[in-house]
Amino acid sequence: MRALVFAAGLGERMRPLTDHTPKPLLEAGGKPLVAWHLEKLAAMGVTEVVVNTSWLAQRFPEVLGDGSRWGLRLHYSYEGPVPLETGGGMLHALPLLGDAPFLAVNGDIWTDCDFAALPREPRGDAHLVLVDNPVHHPEGDFGLDPAGGVTVAGAPRLTYSGIGVYRAGVLEDWRDTVEGEPGAPPRFRLAPLLRRAMARGAVTGEHHAGQWTDVGTPERLLALDRQLRARSA
Repeated sequence: MRALVFAAGLGERMRPLTDHTPKPLLEAGGKPLVAWHLEKLAAMGVTEVVVNTSWLAQRFPEVLGDGSRWGLRLHYSYEGPVPLETGGGMLHALPLLGDAPFLAVNGDIWTDCDFAALPREPRGDAHLVLVDNPVHHPEGDFGLDPAGGVTVAGAPRLTYSGIGVYRAGVLEDWRDTVEGEPGAPPRFRLAPLLRRAMARGAVTGEHHAGQWTDVGTPERLLALDRQLRARSA
């Protein structure tokens, strides 16, 4: 299995911290956020990881190198000065990911979710990890039925964690979900494609009840850093 780390965001809500450092490279617990993911990916046997980049793209190879310190081989998928959104970024990275299912994770989250326990072969187009709704997102994103199907509607509502296992087929007919000219390379969101796949029962999921943080503000980063340092102490 290969993996994709979404790291192309502009980090606008994190400024001034992100004026010179991309959000996934901000440190918590003594290491960059993305390094926590790379350690877990290496531990589960992943050897090839694609990191998509845009804002301050040159900082990633400066900090992470070629991935050899984790026993990984890192590939950088540069999207240009304007990020391509999640769907466009995934499509742009596909030539580096190959044809097999791959794990994708947002570079600006922290979690104790066990990546190795995720299915290597999702039953449908995608398998998503859902978490309890955080204070800043109380309405959630999707429902999870008793059989493990992820639905657009339904209760209980949970939040998409930014972790999933995908097949390239989830991007088929992506143009049908885009209004206007998507540009070149195309820029579009993944969520409409996932909702379409949910409507035909092609998305499964699981509820992770453990720790998860969306590092979307300086305050959340500080709280996470304190938590991780206290745990290591």
